Order: sequence, then structure tokens, then C-alpha cells
Amino acid sequence: MLVAVCGVTMSDQPAEKPPAPDLPKYLREPLEKQSPERLETVATYATELAEWKRYQRQHELERRRAEDEVDEEELEDLENRGISTDPADYEDVPASGAYITIKTTKQTVEKSYRYYYFQWREGDSWKNEYIAPVNPRQ
Repeated sequence: MLVAVCGVTMSDQPAEKPPAPDLPKYLREPLEKQSPERLETVATYATELAEWKRYQRQHELERRRAEDEVDEEELEDLENRGISTDPADYEDVPASGAYITIKTTKQTVEKSYRYYYFQWREGDSWKNEYIAPVNPRQ
């Protein structure tokens, strides 16, 4: 005999508990003790929180890019020096999402060592690829 629970017959119910996701024990164990209703609330919150965090990360990326990215005049200077500003010409630079920035690697009282780099985000970290010195004599 099949018994209907919430419009689903018992034969449609999973025979075994679902496999645990790769979560730390301190998160997984309390979840396993919750009611189905509470778990649905947690799932909704987790989905909304993930969406918000993705938005925040994108917003921070755009803010940092606007702050760090070189201007048109500097791009023209690189092109005039015969230095490519096309990410496709660099082995490790992704075709999209990378932008050119200036980094100061060393600074002394007399001199500043500044270089052009491609910069992009990979997961939670920033990656850089050297292009050329800002001052060609360096």
C-alpha cells in the first residue's frame, strides 16, 4: 500500500538520506537537525546571500578597475612604443576581464620603478602579467 504525504507517494520518497555536500562539519551537522521548513528557509537565504555576494564582488571589481585602469593617452603611448595592448598577444592573459594598470614595484627617494601590467581576477585572487616599464629607459 502506498501512502501519500504532501501529494507525493511514499514510493517517490528517497530511500536513503542524500549524500552530504563538501561542507565543514560545523555547518553540516546543525543543518541535519533542522526541520524541512527550516531547511527551506535556510536554502532561500543561502541563495539570496550568494547572489548578493556575487553582486558585491562584481561591484568591487568594477570599482577597482575604474580606479586602477590606465587612460587612453597611456594606451596610445604603449602602442606608439610598439607594445601590444591586446590580451591575446600574451600567453596567460584572459581574452576578457583583463585591463592594463600601472604598478610601482619599488620606490626610493630618488627613483620610482613603475611598470604596466595586465590585471584580472581569477576566483578570489588577482593575477598580473608584466607588459613593459612606464619609462622606457628602465
